[in-house]
Amino acid sequence: MTIACSALPVAMRRNVEQQIHALDPDLPIYAVQTMEHSLGGANGFFLIRMGALFALILGLLGLTLAIVGVYGVVSYTASQRTHEIGIRIALGAEPRAILRMTLGSGVFLLLVGVSIGCVLAIAVGWTMKSLLFGIHPTDPLTFATVGFLLGSTAILACYIPARRAMRVDPMVALRYE
Repeated sequence: MTIACSALPVAMRRNVEQQIHALDPDLPIYAVQTMEHSLGGANGFFLIRMGALFALILGLLGLTLAIVGVYGVVSYTASQRTHEIGIRIALGAEPRAILRMTLGSGVFLLLVGVSIGCVLAIAVGWTMKSLLFGIHPTDPLTFATVGFLLGSTAILACYIPARRAMRVDPMVALRYE
């Protein structure tokens, strides 16, 4: 049996036991404890905390894999344009224009990906709202942090191959194929 009270639970224990004995003196009373004490054991908050810790670890692992994946895909895409960049440099393109072109395509892909990801994350967050403790399904700090990490990774992934491609000798790039 569970009893809810507005007073301190420890102070109410003796009163509850007296009332139960007044109603039925033969009724055995055992394992009288507060809810805080009951949830403090192995079957209480410990399982919730362990579940939250595992969810945190899996979330960080997923974020790490997403960052590595974004870097790999965007870097590969930018490095595939080495031949095109060499031709542009041979025709007289400025290095700043090449860098702006490469970063522009990467930022476009980044904005599309983050937008789709945010919409899906909001949908999943609202679906799992009953499982979230202490945070809102559309927590702005979480969305901003993840967007910033993925965004800076994508920009870095575009910048490094673009700088490398700008240093390529146009004759080497033209003979590449």
